[in-house]
Amino acid sequence: MKKLILTTALLIAFQPAFAEKGHIADDVFVFIHGGPSNKFRITGRVRSGSPITILKKSPDGKFVQIRTASGKVGWADGNNVASGDSMQIKVPKLETALQKSEAMVTEQGEEIEQLAAELDTYKAENSTYTEQLDKLNAEIKGLNRQIEGMDESNLMRWFTHGGLVALGGVILGLLIPLLPKKKKRRDDWF
Repeated sequence: MKKLILTTALLIAFQPAFAEKGHIADDVFVFIHGGPSNKFRITGRVRSGSPITILKKSPDGKFVQIRTASGKVGWADGNNVASGDSMQIKVPKLETALQKSEAMVTEQGEEIEQLAAELDTYKAENSTYTEQLDKLNAEIKGLNRQIEGMDESNLMRWFTHGGLVALGGVILGLLIPLLPKKKKRRDDWF
């Protein structure tokens, strides 16, 4: 008996090197056999979705040697064994991931709404600034026209003043010769 336990312990110790994580397919209730075919004695049963360790496959690939979570070793039909996690393990993980995703979507939706409100505020401010800019540009154009008008009026004023001064000079030049001259005194002392 001690040799059997020792041999089993050694086999179990060396088999994890080839072990692969797996589970019983989610839609069946499986009986495990003592060998790699249905001709061997049924040594137990495994509920669908139960986690197992796949130890090895039969040469024809139809049966798989498995170890249950309780440590029972046996052979199951390969069609009823799938690698990876079962739906019983996947579904809670997926539900947790879904809840996180939904929370993230909700958070991002709120952030989008907040950003849309900020965008509307900025658009309103922008339109106000655009109106102010248009008013200031119109005022600048009016002032530029006024400055140009002042330059022309100053030029006309200077031209008019110059003309008046010239006219006054001509008139004065014509009138001065017509003015009576003073007679010079003559001293006859010489």
